Amino acid sequence: MFAKSLGDGAELRPLEPWQAEEFLAHMNRGRDYIGRYVGLPDAAADLDSARGWLQSYADKTATDTGRLYGIWLDGLLVGGVLFRVFDARDGNCEAGCWLEPAAAGRGLVTRAARVIIDWAIEERGMHRVEWLVSSENTPSINVAKRLGMSRDGVQRQSTPYRGVRQDTEIWSVLAPEWRAAPAPGPLV
Repeated sequence: MFAKSLGDGAELRPLEPWQAEEFLAHMNRGRDYIGRYVGLPDAAADLDSARGWLQSYADKTATDTGRLYGIWLDGLLVGGVLFRVFDARDGNCEAGCWLEPAAAGRGLVTRAARVIIDWAIEERGMHRVEWLVSSENTPSINVAKRLGMSRDGVQRQSTPYRGVRQDTEIWSVLAPEWRAAPAPGPLV
């Protein structure tokens, strides 16, 4: 198994079905905070559903159609980043994230997303990386900006979430833009 240091006691590593209990405990700590904009806490409501959700990403990894990574801070799972969609043939993917409140404001998601986007572009040859986000989710929009993404547009009232239709912003970065951006400082 690999682990990539994100600095400040944080690391990025695969999040797999055998970690379902740890994942569920993490969801329970951040359920309300994470669930403000994304349905992940609803998809991981108990141990069986948490294991099933993790298995769905293990299956995506096996078929090269998605990836899932956890963010651990001082040994505690506090969030994650993923490729919800990964289309190697067409060179397009969609990255996303979540984080529990105790770990917010430390730059962990930005650093983790930078690692997986760099891998997707440089190692896998992706041309376009998308970031879809509720227009109300300012922290996630700020991550997209810090990653050098451009706002492509808004799908108005496109996504029903907990009984309310929300606007979804589409942000993206293209491989030439990613490569031309100044490199961030080194990770410890």
